[in-house]
Amino acid sequence: MRAVKTSLSILMCLCALPAAGQPMGGFAEVVDDSRLSLLLRNSYFNRSKEDGRSDSRDWTQGINADFTSGFTPGTFGLGLDAFAYLGLKLDASPGKAGTGNLPVHDDGVPADEYAKGGAALKLRWSKTLLKLGEQRPDTPVFGVSHFRIVPQTATGVALESQEWDGLELQGGHFTSATSPVTTNSDGDLWAVMAGVTSSAADYLGGTQQLAPGLSATLYGARFEDIWNQYYANLDGRLELQGEREVGVGLTLYRTQEAGQAKAGEIDNTTLGLSTFYRLGDHRFLLGLQKVAGDTPFDYLGVGDNDRNGRNGRDQGASIWLPNSAQFSDFNGPHERSWQLRYDFSLAGLGLPGASLMARYISGAGIDGSHIPQDSPYAGRYGADGAHHETNLELRYLVQAGPAKGLSLRMRQAWHRANAEQGSGDLDDFRLITDYPIEIF
Repeated sequence: MRAVKTSLSILMCLCALPAAGQPMGGFAEVVDDSRLSLLLRNSYFNRSKEDGRSDSRDWTQGINADFTSGFTPGTFGLGLDAFAYLGLKLDASPGKAGTGNLPVHDDGVPADEYAKGGAALKLRWSKTLLKLGEQRPDTPVFGVSHFRIVPQTATGVALESQEWDGLELQGGHFTSATSPVTTNSDGDLWAVMAGVTSSAADYLGGTQQLAPGLSATLYGARFEDIWNQYYANLDGRLELQGEREVGVGLTLYRTQEAGQAKAGEIDNTTLGLSTFYRLGDHRFLLGLQKVAGDTPFDYLGVGDNDRNGRNGRDQGASIWLPNSAQFSDFNGPHERSWQLRYDFSLAGLGLPGASLMARYISGAGIDGSHIPQDSPYAGRYGADGAHHETNLELRYLVQAGPAKGLSLRMRQAWHRANAEQGSGDLDDFRLITDYPIEIF
């Protein structure tokens, strides 16, 4: 690994040297276009569980630095993106571990601190960008998240292209990923619910703007020896007179087993529909979702499953379904769910930057009785599961002054379920402060 990093450094230096007769002035763009940003994330996490299960609670601080360089001049521009992330324990106890914000030692004690860093070499040609190394892809079939104080990352090759107006294409090949609390860069790729690993994941797709306010998205992904997964989305919105807007989104996931089928037989079609109406500062949304298949809708998990699972796989962000909420994704086998959501901007009350969100989601018809006994999904669900979740979120974003960009979010979730659903009853409260700082 050290030899690889050294080779990449030498390669970038050689590529940065100007050709004979080429002025040095163009290389000022490499410096002028470089950016270093810092995100300070403070998080209080408190998940209270029923039925005698241990609660999860901690207070933590994340310090996340991201560097993005400019590109060397010429037809092919070379650059480098790098990051350094630090997580700190402010308050946490052994009996309340499991939030996903801190690693847990073998004796069950949350770590006082942890850190990780990485980089990706990037090559630009015209409006096409190729990145090689540790990065943060974001697609509906393969994507990592920043749900906790430190972001997830994935290692591989990613391609983004916008050569044609209105069309954005993405492709990638990834072989490892890290959860928020794993510091090594060679963590596993998982089917997060099945709990089985894949040695590589590939994806290809894009979004086409069909007309103003109307877009179509198509993606396909292969998780080696687990599944082939396909995604389609049609999204439309229309501005009306009188500060009104309407919109609708249609989503389809199709998943089938592939290769060695480590997660067993999969024949899953998941559909989502969301429609909204906005009137001034008020926005109302209806979400409908249906899982058709004997197994749940499954998606990417990242990280090692070390120390008896305490620092193990964490869910990624490649579940773009309308009823995926703060705690539950409402993705059980044969599950049907509906959502009512209300968003309110408090700007009209003299509080610009403040907003309120409330939603209620109900899921029923969960039937895991057709899952084969030797399937990794066996035992998770009963024959008639049902649950519901209520979310409240209050957010404030500072609009001006020295603290401009500082945000404060208070999030509360109440989840209630019968025994057949499998997740149980819990209350989930989070208080998150984000302060972005542009160093240069």
